[in-house]
Amino acid sequence: MYSKEVLEFLKKKKIGILDEVEIAKGEETFKGVLINRPDYLKEETIILKLDNGYNIGINLKNINEMKLVKKSSAHKEEKSKKIALKKGFISILHTGGTIASKVDYRTGGVVSRFDPDELISMFPGLSKYGPINSLFMGNMFSDDMRFAHYKKMAEFVKSEVEAGSKGVIITHGTDTMTYTSAALSFILNNVPVPVLLVGAQRSSDRPSSDAEMNIVCAAKFIRNTNFCGVAICMHNSSSDDACSIIKGVNARKLHSSRRDAFKQINEDLLAIVEYQDDDITFFNEYINKKELKGEFKVLPKMEEKVTIVKIHTNMFAEHFAFFREKNYKGLIIEGTGLGHAPINEIDGPTKEHTKIRNEIRALIDSGCKTAMCSQTINGRVNMNVYSPGRDLINYGMISCESMTAETAFVKLAWLLANYPKNVEELMVKNLRGEIKKRLIK
Repeated sequence: MYSKEVLEFLKKKKIGILDEVEIAKGEETFKGVLINRPDYLKEETIILKLDNGYNIGINLKNINEMKLVKKSSAHKEEKSKKIALKKGFISILHTGGTIASKVDYRTGGVVSRFDPDELISMFPGLSKYGPINSLFMGNMFSDDMRFAHYKKMAEFVKSEVEAGSKGVIITHGTDTMTYTSAALSFILNNVPVPVLLVGAQRSSDRPSSDAEMNIVCAAKFIRNTNFCGVAICMHNSSSDDACSIIKGVNARKLHSSRRDAFKQINEDLLAIVEYQDDDITFFNEYINKKELKGEFKVLPKMEEKVTIVKIHTNMFAEHFAFFREKNYKGLIIEGTGLGHAPINEIDGPTKEHTKIRNEIRALIDSGCKTAMCSQTINGRVNMNVYSPGRDLINYGMISCESMTAETAFVKLAWLLANYPKNVEELMVKNLRGEIKKRLIK
């Protein structure tokens, strides 16, 4: 919040947060939207979001003149919010992550400190696609997500759909966003609106932030399409020109910090949303509300004792024995290549591989549903090519086909909790577009 001195200055000028203003500083003139000041700045600084998307801070003492250009319509919308929401609104569920973070310049890190109202005030571009109904679930980083949080998100979506929401935006940390998008894709059966997960690689008060563009493009996509289902909305390239819409079950984060880190795996993008205009281009098939068949149901149960193990060199049988001894119900093995594991004994050092083979077989025999996916980015599992793969199939190993490890993991946990008698059958069945029989090159 601004200091008492700044607030009195703005009051005299009859200027409020989100108003469009013009500030003269020396020989320069700046035009933009007045937004809240980060509370860690000590100086009397007024913050403007310029038309190019960058923020600028101007010390009150250096302002020659400040005048109102246009009052924000957000103030009027707030007064008639209850009436407006009846006509079709966009819902935002705030869960945390970098999109809801500010830079703490004392440490150089980011801290989550936006409440829902602050989130909207930081992204004035949302007002064009309102009205907005904003709710708060938590200020958590995505590494702290658990299955119980997926249930909370699903319940939120259900209540908002029943209240007449046109679509739901879930702000989410990017690091485990693909797990959440895949989980919600299975949990929300026949969801009749778009449910878009939106994050940011850089916090919203950095000049290079991708936060506003991502969330505004998500709102634009919801407002201007008839898409139904779960997807991710993130930067399409490093430029601020468009966002990708990526199916929730086919996404992968491929870079730790680039703004275009998220890519569609094994197929074309669902769509691209232009930022500066209302153009939306679809590149893939999708389900719209008119084509939707069946009742909207929320199936939030997930089996807790499911995990992933990644194949690497120099493994030991104990890596697999642990899951049998701890009575795990499901295991995804992220194998090499076409779905390989170290189970061949060819010399003295590889005697351990016979033990690994026996432990994998014992694990499957114990009732733990064990499935193989590939740790390669693109392509599919095919355990019929080499004899070790065929052996694993004979032991009862399930093929994950073209699924990513994230999707295979949450699908297995979901199936074990909701369809325990049909896991083997449904794991290889395409339920939400997660399996592609023909892959793009």
